[in-house]
Amino acid sequence: MVSLTPSVAEDLDDVDLRIISALTQDGRMAVAALAEHVHVSRAHCYARLRRLQDSGVITGYSAVIDPVKIGLGASAHVMLKLRQHNWRALKAALLKIPEVWHVSLVGGNMDVLLLVRAGSISDLRTVVFDQIQTLPGVVDTQTYMIFEDIESRTALE
Repeated sequence: MVSLTPSVAEDLDDVDLRIISALTQDGRMAVAALAEHVHVSRAHCYARLRRLQDSGVITGYSAVIDPVKIGLGASAHVMLKLRQHNWRALKAALLKIPEVWHVSLVGGNMDVLLLVRAGSISDLRTVVFDQIQTLPGVVDTQTYMIFEDIESRTALE
């Protein structure tokens, strides 16, 4: 099981963690099956689930897809260096670009890390050069092509 930070762990007990773990493995699990899996009543499980959602611990449910199988065969991590005080406006602009799958504000020599996915290397080049590099506040970019995606952790184990 992943160890949680103290501020999160204080509010979550073993039942909460078992619910979270089960849902990260199968987000489509029905409440009755989830309750049976974590050994609590259905009503108790439903109440716990509602509390986890209301408190923002569980923020949503989604399908995990293979980008290549849906036609996104070119991926890269793109690092951005920004002018000071441009983060809020830039964040909004980046989130509007459909090929940008993930945005992280980071520390170090660069300021932002993006996961960009496109149909081809040519499409990826267009996104990086014509859409990302031209955004106001972007001073520099570094692009790291992804040759192989290794499955990332999607569940508490």
